[in-house]
Amino acid sequence: MAINVAMQELLELMVKEQASDLHLSLGHPPVFRISGKLVPLIKKKVMTEELLREMITSLMTEEQNARLEQEKEIDLSYNMEEKARFRINAFYQRGTLSLALRLIPKQIKTLEQLGLPPILHKLASAHQGFVLITGPSSHGKSTTLAALIDEINHTRADHIITIEDPIEYVFEDDKSIIDQREVYQDTQSFTKALRATFRQDPDVIMVGEMRDPETIATAITAAETGHLVFATLHTNSASQSIHRIVDSFPPEQQIQVRAQLSGSLLGVVSQRLVPNVQGGLVPAAEIMMTNPAVANLIRENKIHELPLVIETSAEVGMISLNRALANLVRSKTITLENALTYSLNPTELRTLARN
Repeated sequence: MAINVAMQELLELMVKEQASDLHLSLGHPPVFRISGKLVPLIKKKVMTEELLREMITSLMTEEQNARLEQEKEIDLSYNMEEKARFRINAFYQRGTLSLALRLIPKQIKTLEQLGLPPILHKLASAHQGFVLITGPSSHGKSTTLAALIDEINHTRADHIITIEDPIEYVFEDDKSIIDQREVYQDTQSFTKALRATFRQDPDVIMVGEMRDPETIATAITAAETGHLVFATLHTNSASQSIHRIVDSFPPEQQIQVRAQLSGSLLGVVSQRLVPNVQGGLVPAAEIMMTNPAVANLIRENKIHELPLVIETSAEVGMISLNRALANLVRSKTITLENALTYSLNPTELRTLARN
């Protein structure tokens, strides 16, 4: 099926305006997200049920359309010739189709181009262990992951396997061989694909999302058995990430999981994308690198003490989210008002930003 003309025009406009997202829903004109803000395209037609269906289904194969009708939501990706790539979620709301679509840049940026701290190079140079990239939805986790994977691709001869739903950034093999597997297209689930990697001779494994205890357990085992494993979680901090992983297991398994994590975890990057005063978005990241103190706290279930270790370990590259935000405020990169919006402890941030 050929793409709907109105949909094609919107995607081309999205690339031209550098919008990160497109939203289509009944009774509204198309809406772009530009520099973090929703911008209605008031000169475009308001969406009717018929127009929505025509535009959305034209992006999908017959099989994908059938799955959407059966499951009432679907994740997929779409390539617009050589111009751009998009991640799509089509879903029903109040009985009508809606769409959330994200522009995936063709060019994979480096950690420097993304404005991320140099300590992250240490995570890309590791050969074994578990790395977590966390943060709320739409705050650049996939982009950071892509930068780390592509750095490995350009610096050493490894076999990299990614498991994604859907595939977002498309890598071009350089020194590494990269196999990208898409859930539902190339494999039935994250867990099945992750289990299969043990027979596929990988050096590096990237798990797009850890959705259940089985996937988490398999990822940790992979990290323990000589692989470098990258994964994402929708959590707000390093300590919350550890809690989420441990709490997803029954109580009788939690001691073992903490022991495994303390031995395999390399680091946790918890990031936010904050509006820049000059336009666009800039990352602010809490960074926890595992050292003996961090490993002991995880093993002994003193996870609530991790923020103090992060705050007092700047010499090894760790930084709290508040300190990262305060640095951006003091350099006049972001406003204090925006920083406070993303802080988990606004009172402390006000003090840090003044010093």
